[in-house]
Amino acid sequence: MPETAEKIGSVSQSRYEQIVAELREVVDQHSRGQFTIGDRALEIEPSRPREGARPEAGWTVKESLTRLAEDIGLKYSTVNNARWVSSRWPKQHRQPGVSFTVYRILASLEDEQQRFATVKQPPADKSRWTADDASRVLGWQVENPVTPQEKITAIHSLAQDEDVAAAVTTDLLRRPTVSAKVAVEDKVRVVEELTRDETVAATAVTSLLRRPDVAFRAMSDDTARHQVNHAQAERGRQARENFERTSPVAPAVKQINRTVEFLDLVTACHSFVAAAGRAVPGLRDRQLSEDEQAIVHQNIAKVRATLDWIENAVDTGKVDMDDELARLLRGH
Repeated sequence: MPETAEKIGSVSQSRYEQIVAELREVVDQHSRGQFTIGDRALEIEPSRPREGARPEAGWTVKESLTRLAEDIGLKYSTVNNARWVSSRWPKQHRQPGVSFTVYRILASLEDEQQRFATVKQPPADKSRWTADDASRVLGWQVENPVTPQEKITAIHSLAQDEDVAAAVTTDLLRRPTVSAKVAVEDKVRVVEELTRDETVAATAVTSLLRRPDVAFRAMSDDTARHQVNHAQAERGRQARENFERTSPVAPAVKQINRTVEFLDLVTACHSFVAAAGRAVPGLRDRQLSEDEQAIVHQNIAKVRATLDWIENAVDTGKVDMDDELARLLRGH
């Protein structure tokens, strides 16, 4: 059974090559035609510095080229662009087999010598220039991106619309292999941006703190731990105030609450004494290092300050702590 001949589209390889040869001739003819239009337009209106003196005739450049375009059935922009390309490519610097599209792109190279030298040297692995190859020389976006950077540029171009960008971002973030390649600092920045909305932030934090490992690491941060403790205290205060304001049984419960608080306080003191009673005997015949002693002394100072605070609260009913005590208990 004979092997199936390789096809390109719906035609065989040999037919494809015939079509390419035919169309290259068409492209060459088109390029010659475009340069002819540009050369004749340049003859009618030669290039001159923008600040140059106007000719004595009453015709402006646009008026002359507009009339020419109308007389040959083209748009003014087509004629004007062809004129500009012709002005950038004198006849002696035009190379066979290069399309007018490539000439138009490379015409943007400002350095004249670089421009003339570049068109003579197609990319190393190519025998002919392509429009994308010419765009790469200028650093422009290409139609068929190949390198990662070209693909990134194409995505940015397509995602200029905010709705498109949001949809693309959502889709990409759902791909674990993609998010795994994002640097930690970039992930943090993305999360911060996405949680600017308070409702979104609250929902995200609630979900994250349900993960034991995340909650543990988050509570290792002094500021985060302080904020959580403050939030818990504030939430409890608001709930208590609302209960006392709205519930008919609040007066009776208030007495019970005081009893519970009394028991909590006594239990805390008992727990401390019991823990100390177990730990201190273990220090017998053991000499702590200077760092260990410093840490113990710091904690003793906190305990003393806390005991003074408790004693004052019990004697006076005032539970506010001064700034010095607050700093000490925070470890600052």
